[in-house]
Amino acid sequence: MRVTAIEGHRIWASSYDRGPNPLLALETRLLLDRLGPLRGSRFLDVACGTGRWMLEAHGRGARVIGMDFCPEMLEAASRKGLAGCLTVADASRIPIADNASDVTLCSFALGYVESPRQAIAEMARVTRRGGRIIVTDLHPSAIAAGWTRSFRSDGQVYEIDHHAHPPALSLDWRLDANLAEPEREIFRQAGKDASFAEMTRIPALLAMCWTKI
Repeated sequence: MRVTAIEGHRIWASSYDRGPNPLLALETRLLLDRLGPLRGSRFLDVACGTGRWMLEAHGRGARVIGMDFCPEMLEAASRKGLAGCLTVADASRIPIADNASDVTLCSFALGYVESPRQAIAEMARVTRRGGRIIVTDLHPSAIAAGWTRSFRSDGQVYEIDHHAHPPALSLDWRLDANLAEPEREIFRQAGKDASFAEMTRIPALLAMCWTKI
């Protein structure tokens, strides 16, 4: 069943944190070291979902704030002790003052935004000079190969509407990453060993970072 982004995330919220996810595992494995020191920094998570990156940043000593367009996702995040750090908002209209963030992250969400340039412009606006903006998403090669943004809930498979946005920015760094051996166990647990080798041939994750000047 194909659903809109907001409908899909409302349904997904209750089960989002259940079970391993190979794409999230790949992203976490590659970004943890690249986040660098965060103690004392102001960390904004745009489309924070259930708050997994907020928890990581808070654990490193950052002052965190998260926003998402899905109240159900934010409710799940609030149960993790993040209540008071969350707000309902769209990535294209961030309700935060200019230059308020030291690190702004948008994880696996840009593909749900109709105007990525507007969303990125908003992220740049709220990030201070010298601050970093980090964006990750499903790789364009994976989308071209037919990968979908889908999940299973109560026996039903839901595919979420999304947009394929080619990268069009000058970046500090870019990662084009494939699933690899560290993610094999997730496929084994899901009973999908047979598809692992094929899935590793296609870049799965696009991660980008630039510094505001």
